[in-house]
Amino acid sequence: MSETRANVMDRASKLVERTIARNLKGLDFLTMPPAKVGLTPKEVLYERGTLRLYHYLPQADELYRVPILLVMATTNKAYVFDLAPGQSMVEYLLKEGFDVYVIDWEPPLPEERGLSLADYTQDFIPTCVQMVIDDSGEPDLSIVGYCMGGVLSLIYAASHTDSPLKNLVCLTTPVNWAEMGLTRIWSDEKHFDVDRLVDTVGVVPQDFVQASFEMLRPAQKSASQIRVWEKMWDDEFVKSYRAFDRWGNETLPLAGEYFRDTTKELMWANKLYKGNLVVNGKTAKLSDITVPIMAAMAEHDHIVAYKASKPLMDLVGSEDKEEIVLKGGHVSLIAGPNAVRRMWPKLAEWLGERSV
Repeated sequence: MSETRANVMDRASKLVERTIARNLKGLDFLTMPPAKVGLTPKEVLYERGTLRLYHYLPQADELYRVPILLVMATTNKAYVFDLAPGQSMVEYLLKEGFDVYVIDWEPPLPEERGLSLADYTQDFIPTCVQMVIDDSGEPDLSIVGYCMGGVLSLIYAASHTDSPLKNLVCLTTPVNWAEMGLTRIWSDEKHFDVDRLVDTVGVVPQDFVQASFEMLRPAQKSASQIRVWEKMWDDEFVKSYRAFDRWGNETLPLAGEYFRDTTKELMWANKLYKGNLVVNGKTAKLSDITVPIMAAMAEHDHIVAYKASKPLMDLVGSEDKEEIVLKGGHVSLIAGPNAVRRMWPKLAEWLGERSV
């Protein structure tokens, strides 16, 4: 009985302490400046309009021979790979001995409204690949693409079979767009006039893009705010929340022609999955990809469902291929505690064996 009373008193004491801390720190939370993100030292290697290519400064005495080029999704900033010290995939890979580059995006300017799927896959990525080759002095490289960055990487690889690409990793990457769930339903050509939208606005606004994500889980933002209030006493939780919240709120607008292309060619016609996608006169058939490839998927991905990414391994022509399905969601697969324990070590191990 005395032990039970002691336990109750201990829990009550902790509850009081946390309530006080929550209220005191809650005031600070409301006045804090934006979370500091993307702190791993890097240099700008190339920039042109919406495109940025960064090179992270090495952190290991010995490096794997083959450099890595991370390709970010066009809807978001690449600092999700580098949220904060100790929560950074980039930092982890650097310490494991990899030479890391990243393709990042800025909001497209009004004069870039005409950028198309071809510009991203036949110009931006090939240019950055050559820049990495020239800067590193190595004859080949690995590409790691996240979400839509994985789609662009697949199209590049399929349409550049003689490129310096040595290894390819696709993280939460949609292939069969007919399985994109709610996104496919509300963008159906029967009721969504993509031509009218693009012709009217030119650059698809940031709030339109962000709303399309939020509609997949309408209550998520409110639930997250309630959760951070409950955990306001936990400094590490609040630090992580603020970094993720900043990233989620800095969704990018999209070049109109690119949005039109992805909607018509990928979402509606599903040409990448069907094998009849032609970009700038080049056929992009997944069966033409023969380099070693790994695909990582999340069990609880609400944006790219498992059925949408699952067919990749059956469609590529590679002999060396591996699929992994990990616990977590679309973002927690690459950032956060689950990523630290599961995905990052697996990624480093897989690339390490193929980067000598």
